[in-house]
Amino acid sequence: MSFDYSKLSGRIREKYGTQSNFAKALGMSERSLSLKIGGKRAWTQTEMNRAILCLELRSQDIPDYFFKEKVQSIERRAAAG
Repeated sequence: MSFDYSKLSGRIREKYGTQSNFAKALGMSERSLSLKIGGKRAWTQTEMNRAILCLELRSQDIPDYFFKEKVQSIERRAAAG
């Protein structure tokens, strides 16, 4: 299963301008953040908690930003048809 981090990416741009600035705020490398947003590495609970604080979100927002399932295009076509 893969997750859709587009809402997270939008909030990062809104609050920090770039992923680089956000990575610095989180205390992680740009590469690590990129891998996490790209779905290649998992977020730890500590990282998610730190991210929500930095992005001024509520803990109730975690599912929308970190656990929204990515819908494959084949599934989208089936739902539309």
